Amino acid sequence: MLYILIWLIVLAISVSLFKKVSGSLSILQPNLNSIIFYYSLFFSSFIGSLLIVLDVDDYYMINKLTDDNYRLIGFLVICFTMVFLPLTMYILSKLVGFDAKVEYQSYLKKPVETIFNVKTEFYFLFAGLSAVSMLACAYTLLKTGQIPLVELLTNPSADLGKLRIDAARHFNGNVLIRNIFAIALTPLLSLIAYVYSVKTNMTRWKILFLGLFACSVVISIYDLAKSPIFFYVIMFLLVRIYIGKTKFTPLKIFVLGTLGASLLVVMYVFIQDVTNLESYLSYNSGPIGRVIFAQIAPTFLHLNIFGDALPFLNGRGLPSVFLDLFGVEQVRSARLVMEVAFPQRIEEGTGGVLNTLYVAEAYANFGYVGIVIGTIYIGLIIQVLYIAFLRLPKNPVFISLFIYFSINIPRTLVGGFTDFLFNIIWFIVVFLMVGMILFIRFRIDLFSLFRNRKLRENVK
Repeated sequence: MLYILIWLIVLAISVSLFKKVSGSLSILQPNLNSIIFYYSLFFSSFIGSLLIVLDVDDYYMINKLTDDNYRLIGFLVICFTMVFLPLTMYILSKLVGFDAKVEYQSYLKKPVETIFNVKTEFYFLFAGLSAVSMLACAYTLLKTGQIPLVELLTNPSADLGKLRIDAARHFNGNVLIRNIFAIALTPLLSLIAYVYSVKTNMTRWKILFLGLFACSVVISIYDLAKSPIFFYVIMFLLVRIYIGKTKFTPLKIFVLGTLGASLLVVMYVFIQDVTNLESYLSYNSGPIGRVIFAQIAPTFLHLNIFGDALPFLNGRGLPSVFLDLFGVEQVRSARLVMEVAFPQRIEEGTGGVLNTLYVAEAYANFGYVGIVIGTIYIGLIIQVLYIAFLRLPKNPVFISLFIYFSINIPRTLVGGFTDFLFNIIWFIVVFLMVGMILFIRFRIDLFSLFRNRKLRENVK
């Protein structure tokens, strides 16, 4: 009963803080911070932590704990995160005079600006980058030995679990081309093209959007991962909300939720061959167990394993761009935990990594100090981005970047900590998008300057 009381108190505090730093926790008006609360913390972490500390989870990962004291320790760590992450964001908001409710509602009502009135230079520069991303999608498929999606359609008896691991860990091409230009950039460019096609009603933008949209769908499902296509759909819904084309209602949410759940069931049936009805209804297996336990259980394993079975990494999990300067090889804690907890999966080739809430990787590297400092650091990063995007011009590029981070930051929060220190994919995506804007603006400014100078000379 004590744990339930603590859980309810922490939930009340967290809801209050997140509402203040996001402007709205209504599911009818989703935003970066509300998605973090619902997806990264409440459903993926907080619910499961209560069941684990109450010892009613009966989840296969938690059964790997060698010390049940870590049920309580893990629960307290998650409670800390639920309060101090939004608290950090709230303090920053107060310091910079950010009123989330006012500025978020103002952003929703703000009209969309088309950059440079859709100058031809911008279109061709954008089309060129789009061509690169679509070619990168083709390259990804060509360099994937056995494409899981194709094997599902042509060879139902194939070991799809192993094929998915092989597609991710044994890619035969350049990983940066795949991860940046195919997986990350294509969906982002499709959103920008969509906004332009809606705002300009030009055929060329519509055709470009359709090509990018098709490539985005393929690159989201080619390896049979279930989450990418769902997140792409959410990105699409967000862009329609932000440009005023869609307004959520309880009925629409119900219909979309029903369709999403149905699609998820179909994917479990055909991809993982799960046909037992009990697996879908059970709280610790199937889709439900995947949501409330799969993302948070590895956090408890991290707390149990590091400092006991394994020494702390002491920074060896930091981004390789930093470690390479000192000749140190990067070690990801999520992989080490998989090796310790499920060695048989590693031997069979079906074991990947046990990604989980960022506090786990922070702890694996720096202990409990890492959890505290990491929470403060990430809270600052998230709120700085949220404030910046709400205050930047509302044009197709910045809208799409806002949505890109509104989806990828929540996903990264339950993927690790070090990606927040330096993320090459985020860096290049922002560089390319902002670079396009600056390049065109610089050319236009120079052209205007040159033209005005010519006019002055002719007058003389």
